[in-house]
Amino acid sequence: MRFPHLLICSVFIFFVLYAPQPLLSLFASEFNVTPAVAGSLMTATMLPLAIAPLVYGLFLAKRNPLLILRIAMLFLGISCLLFIYAPSFELLLLVRFLQGLTLPAALTAMTSFIGMNYQADTLQKKMTLYIGSTIVGGYLGRVLAALFSDVWSWQSFYYLIATMLIILALSIPHKRFNRTKSTEALSPIDYIKQLKKGSAIKLYGAIFCMFFCFAALLNYLPFILKNTFLINNTRDIGIVYSGYLIGALASFFTPWLLKKVTSAWRLLIAAFVVYNLSIGLLMSHSLLLFLIAFTLFCGAMFVIHSTAAPLVNKISHAPPSVTNGCYVSFYYSGGALGSLLPGVIYQHYGQTEFMATLLAVCLCGLALIMWAQHDGKNITRG
Repeated sequence: MRFPHLLICSVFIFFVLYAPQPLLSLFASEFNVTPAVAGSLMTATMLPLAIAPLVYGLFLAKRNPLLILRIAMLFLGISCLLFIYAPSFELLLLVRFLQGLTLPAALTAMTSFIGMNYQADTLQKKMTLYIGSTIVGGYLGRVLAALFSDVWSWQSFYYLIATMLIILALSIPHKRFNRTKSTEALSPIDYIKQLKKGSAIKLYGAIFCMFFCFAALLNYLPFILKNTFLINNTRDIGIVYSGYLIGALASFFTPWLLKKVTSAWRLLIAAFVVYNLSIGLLMSHSLLLFLIAFTLFCGAMFVIHSTAAPLVNKISHAPPSVTNGCYVSFYYSGGALGSLLPGVIYQHYGQTEFMATLLAVCLCGLALIMWAQHDGKNITRG
């Protein structure tokens, strides 16, 4: 499979995950549910994303990731059509849950394919490009969903996603899969024990905290914009997500940033510090300051993500499919909890208390990275 093809697949797969996010207030009105209940459309997808990837990682250790990717994309395309015709909010949740069971197979297959086919500096570059594609997919998925909803209908965007996923899936080449020596036959318990070695588990914990904060803010951003800044139009909400696009630029600069520091751990610490500062600034009720802070928040998050993902592949002793499956699992465990619990706080107490909760979690992530640095101090530049 050519790498550009994988990147395009990644973009459309992330459309599936994030397209409902800017439409949550619309779904809340259309189905007469509260903001927290509307936010469960994201939780319903991220919850299986939090649990399934490690299982899929064990499964993929001995199977062709491209075959799994093809099957997963075909199902995701069909599920988008089901989402359009769901007559009730409960059925929307069911479809989102099924998508959540399928998405980790696709994500783990893509990262495993990269981990199996590239090494050293090439691995860092390819993983950075892959993460950049997920950022583009997340950004365009949100913005285009909002734009299509404003100009035509939200259903029209789902028709586009379904069509492209099916076309891209059918164009994935059929190739024989040769297992590498890293996928030698071991039991699942042996694989999991390998993940405990070194500082990988602390890095996973920090990633959990990082994405908890990110999912929480982006999930409830439409409600904050509506209630605090009186922005109601879905197109305007989509434009606000443009700060997210800065994250793509930041992630592409990560290899350059890594050359300027003594180790990947130091870059992670610096990015977490900026991440914490941006959350503090997001407590502001000034729209300009809020937008600046949101841009910093997104940039810091994606520097963390694009540094941590290849780093864990270097320090883990487990096969790539297991290493990346566990990474995806911790990542979306944070997303699942972040898309629900902070929303309850926001609903009952407001924006300041909501941001204070995110700041507390983010500080825990910084502490874990500093702890991991001590264990991984002999790791050289990422």
